[in-house]
Amino acid sequence: MTHAQPDRPWLDVSVFRVPMTAPDDVSGLRQLLDSDTLKADEIVGIIAQPEGSGYARGYASLCMQLELAPRLGISPEAVFDRIPMMMIGLCGGLMSPHYTLFARRSVDAPDTPPAESRLTVGIADTRVLRPEEYGTLTQVELVAEAVKGAIAQAGITDLADVHCVEVKCPAMTPARLADAAQQGAPVVSTNLGQASSMAKGACALGIGLALEEIPPEKLNADVINRNRALYTSRGSVSAGGEQSACRVMVMGNSDRAVSRYRVGHGVMQDQLDTAGVYTALASAGLYAQSPLTAAQQSQIVQMFVNCGADAVGSVRDRRHTIHSDFLAGYAGIMAKAVANAVVASVVGDSMILASAGNEHQGAPGSNLVAAIIECMD
Repeated sequence: MTHAQPDRPWLDVSVFRVPMTAPDDVSGLRQLLDSDTLKADEIVGIIAQPEGSGYARGYASLCMQLELAPRLGISPEAVFDRIPMMMIGLCGGLMSPHYTLFARRSVDAPDTPPAESRLTVGIADTRVLRPEEYGTLTQVELVAEAVKGAIAQAGITDLADVHCVEVKCPAMTPARLADAAQQGAPVVSTNLGQASSMAKGACALGIGLALEEIPPEKLNADVINRNRALYTSRGSVSAGGEQSACRVMVMGNSDRAVSRYRVGHGVMQDQLDTAGVYTALASAGLYAQSPLTAAQQSQIVQMFVNCGADAVGSVRDRRHTIHSDFLAGYAGIMAKAVANAVVASVVGDSMILASAGNEHQGAPGSNLVAAIIECMD
């Protein structure tokens, strides 16, 4: 569906993928800023995959806040509020810790616009959610509005040009449960994991609603994490206790962008479906057959994979033990490690982002894939 947006500005979006030697390693960010390759006030989003526990994830965020605060002339807390920091964390298998920086600036209209639409990004936040709103229809609606706002900010006028929506939402914590109990407000679940999963499901449904993948008349409180026939094919959601609002980043292509990059998406129907990776690359403008050449692999700036291996008990009628092995408590990490290895075998690089989550994020057992490539013209 197309939405008119008169007098849209021209935008230039840059993407930087930076390896990490440890959760506190911000040396790559510092080098980009010191060399003036990247300007602090143009950073609009950070998606990171540091190693370690949730505490290491928070530590990585704090280190980035401390690095950016003096350059922006604001407090570290204000940096967190200004820039969505989507810390995915928990690296398993061959996953290589890293972070991806997105920078955006307005530019004058080019003398010769690109022949095809180019990468653009938009960000938005919901208001702060109360714990009793996690996993509810209220959260669905708030996220849908935020996604629409991010789409508008990105200058995207056709929903078909949206290829990836990343959301970081609040996770339920003991303190939040206690707060709700003190207020006499019922929550969707007193189990922290279940409540956080419901929050992720509500966010994914909100993405699907905003992208018109899910009809509004099919949404009610009873479908959240129950009706798996409702899902988005272009969204990925992660939850964190450090968040109190839902942070949204939209990636798409716009005819008012002059970026060097394009983004596309695809769906791996199961964990072995590498055809879905090629679909994502082709959607971004990189048409290739197996195997990719070294030159084609060098065009790939980043891959984002949302993994669903832990949503089902088998792959192509072969039983797996993600839920029954003694490491079953780490099912999400194992799912990410599998997806990372399969996609990395195609693109030739294990430093790609993998997020686990099957709550209305693709059909059960599928992987959602987004690719950012560098245009050669």
